[in-house]
Amino acid sequence: MIDAISLLKSSEYRLKIIQAIGNDTPTPSEIADRTKIRLNHVSMFLKELKENDMVKCLNEGTRKGRLYELTELGKNAIKRLKQNKI
Repeated sequence: MIDAISLLKSSEYRLKIIQAIGNDTPTPSEIADRTKIRLNHVSMFLKELKENDMVKCLNEGTRKGRLYELTELGKNAIKRLKQNKI
């Protein structure tokens, strides 16, 4: 959990992306629109967040229109950050 929070705190982009996902299942394009972060950067950070088990892709086999949601680790990390417990 501490590693997940540290990962989010170390990058404003990661934090914005995970907050933009929230309880939704957005595509990378929707995340880019919400955060005003370029799509290629969103894709790069989603890959990193996925490797750290904070987000998951619901339709891996799809080339376009992939849907992402937070994992339990991602939800708990963002919740702890909002509560300022770390």
